Amino acid sequence: MKRIPLAIAAAVAAVLALTSCSGGGAATQTSGAAVANAPEDLNIGNFLDVTSWDPAVADIGFDGPYLSAVYDALIALDKDGKPVPALAEKWQVASDDLSITLTLHKGGKFSDGAPVDADAVVKSLEYLKAGARSGEAYTNVSSFEAVDDHTVKINLTQRDDTILYFMGLGRSYVMSPTAIAAGTLGKEPVGSGPYTLDSSTSVAGSEYHFTKVPGYWDAKAYAFTKVAIFPIMDATARQNAMLSGQINVQYGDIANKDAAQQQGWNTVSRVSGWAGLVITDHTGAKNKALGDLKVRQALNFAFDGAAILKAVGNGAGVATNQVFPDGGSVNDKSLNGQYAYNVDKAKQLLTEAGYPNGFEISMPMSPIFEQWKPAAEQALTAIGVKVTWDNMQMPDYQLNAPNYPMFISFLAMDGNEVATVARQVTSKQWFNPAPDYASNTVLAPLVKKVQETKGSDQTAAIKQLNKALVDQAWWSVWYQADNTYYTVPGIKIQPVIGMMFPTLRYITQG
Repeated sequence: MKRIPLAIAAAVAAVLALTSCSGGGAATQTSGAAVANAPEDLNIGNFLDVTSWDPAVADIGFDGPYLSAVYDALIALDKDGKPVPALAEKWQVASDDLSITLTLHKGGKFSDGAPVDADAVVKSLEYLKAGARSGEAYTNVSSFEAVDDHTVKINLTQRDDTILYFMGLGRSYVMSPTAIAAGTLGKEPVGSGPYTLDSSTSVAGSEYHFTKVPGYWDAKAYAFTKVAIFPIMDATARQNAMLSGQINVQYGDIANKDAAQQQGWNTVSRVSGWAGLVITDHTGAKNKALGDLKVRQALNFAFDGAAILKAVGNGAGVATNQVFPDGGSVNDKSLNGQYAYNVDKAKQLLTEAGYPNGFEISMPMSPIFEQWKPAAEQALTAIGVKVTWDNMQMPDYQLNAPNYPMFISFLAMDGNEVATVARQVTSKQWFNPAPDYASNTVLAPLVKKVQETKGSDQTAAIKQLNKALVDQAWWSVWYQADNTYYTVPGIKIQPVIGMMFPTLRYITQG
């Protein structure tokens, strides 16, 4: 199967999944009839093939089920994105916030027979820190050290409120030191997880079969006797595979929701990402107009997010102008009416800003975002904004789009509020290569407050920042889209914001 970047895959998934009505926010679930006996085997219909068996270069999104089958994570997340113990039974953050000490579970073994001890964990962490993708979790780490056989210390260059979250999201898988040294992890995973990959029955790109590890230390969290994962990109093919009994869990197309309920399947949905205009130029360096707050606010008034959600996804999500997940502790529903669709108001703001006839702008376009182009074109034309579309193929979009002053995108969200600030506002990302929040006199002090506070004070500061981001029209967010999953009776799945497909920890019998 042809692989595509995670950001683009997320957009593809959103386009395919958004085809009927469901609510956003906290996970919503409807259940089929209860059954006395849950299936002993788990057979997953995933949306994409595994990117890599090497955790240092794997994507978090759809790779979760694959990697979590064979690797132990030091830290996991609960349903709300809070770090919880896994292979690391507990941890202690130093009073100066410059180190984190992990206490490891005793008795773990890699599938090659080597013990899972502090030395092995340090080697894995050093490998992950150097990883092209996994390194995002460890940008503030100066070193790792084995204090004793079952204690690891992470030394930081500065306070880091996101490291534990990113580790739990999929950046703390532990690998065999021998396999790391051999450079073979990309094709042959060697971990200490609940299952091992059965190479004799697996077919790369088609089906992957896993055998349960006898005596696994956390067996109660992984009750299925056998696991199989089938990468099936086509939604109809996934549905047919489930109807035939080949799979019993799938990444769902909402178009099949009625059919799923008729079959007695469980349906669960939760918001996963936001669609809208990413504005990379808040200072007017690339396009003078965008440096004016009134222009950015006009863009927000010009788009009818609810109508776009209905047209593109038939309502599978929630119309909002915020990047903090709907239903979370920071998202403020009262802000959603701040830019109620109003073309006249948008034109008035443009006139006040000195653009009574609108302005001209160039934007990128690729096939995956054609779904949103008509709505964008209509909204922008209505207020006099003349767009020159530069067409490009999908792989080039992620590379080139951030060079434009604004562009259409679908961006995955995080369940962790501090991580949302980091990924969406302050840190360099593919969609935000040159964060310019520091030049905004409203946002800069609020970001500083978030970075300097803790606990409830930090949450309050983030709420202030969220309101300011809406006030400053930092983006033009149209809506947050749902991820949807179907499971047969006897199997439950807990969606986790930040994971396009939850890891095996969140797929249980019951």
